[in-house]
Amino acid sequence: MQRYGVPGRDATDEALYLGRRTFLAGAAGAVALGAVRAFAADPKIPLYPAKRNPRYTLDRPISDENVVGRNNIFDEISLNRQEVWKSARNFVTTPWTIHLGGAVQKEKNIDVDELVRRFGIEERLYRHRCVEAWSMAVPWSGFPLKKLVDFAEPLSSARYLRMISFSCPEKAPGWYASRRVFPYYEALTLAEATNELAFLATGIYGHPLPPQHGAPIRLAVPWKYGFKSIKSIVSLQFTVERSGTFWSDLSPSKYGFESNVDPRIPKPWPQEQETLIGTSKTRKTLLYNGYASFVADLYR
Repeated sequence: MQRYGVPGRDATDEALYLGRRTFLAGAAGAVALGAVRAFAADPKIPLYPAKRNPRYTLDRPISDENVVGRNNIFDEISLNRQEVWKSARNFVTTPWTIHLGGAVQKEKNIDVDELVRRFGIEERLYRHRCVEAWSMAVPWSGFPLKKLVDFAEPLSSARYLRMISFSCPEKAPGWYASRRVFPYYEALTLAEATNELAFLATGIYGHPLPPQHGAPIRLAVPWKYGFKSIKSIVSLQFTVERSGTFWSDLSPSKYGFESNVDPRIPKPWPQEQETLIGTSKTRKTLLYNGYASFVADLYR
């Protein structure tokens, strides 16, 4: 299969990290990414690649899979961004349970596989803009965050959604490599979390997420800077009061709670231009990363 322009022979054996589920069919290659297909409860029904939702289109080519898979910001795994994919190869993502709590009708624990079976998945093409002024365009597979919010049954008093990443330093070589204190955490308003663009990704480029991308489940909020898209989520907490977020707590003068892509705000450095990852091409940065028609009403 060469759906995204990456030959199958250049794919990594995902069984190294997705020994998961009765839905793994097989593996191939041994480099950076993966070419394993996953299967739902009925092994005859392929989960990946998911059907593409035509509502979400791009104004640029999809970024090269090998480049995207070997340049990752995941400091808990490694501070060397070109080495994250190697350091994460043995990161175990099964079983993986998500806790839903806080201001909800009843706290719940649910396995990621059960979520996928319950909600199904689709593929969306999204732009992704890093606060460091680089960008990419990728095909995520997953389901709308709103589906999980509705399943959690938040109380009418809930106004925010706090998300927490994994906490197992023995499996994360970069955990103590800096002075930052993990686990990573993020938050959205409930209005943002239920916007149609807010997406929980379980796959990328037509196959399950590799660990360097935040397996087995991560957030994708394409109108915000990339650090808002928390990886390897283990907990969603609904709150009445606004909680802190990892980077805004570390440096509130540089990183705001919303952290929307906005070329007019030069924080933490100028944001008018961006470089497409893996190329020397630059583009003007668009307000809300080009998604104003979807989200501008949230901020009037």
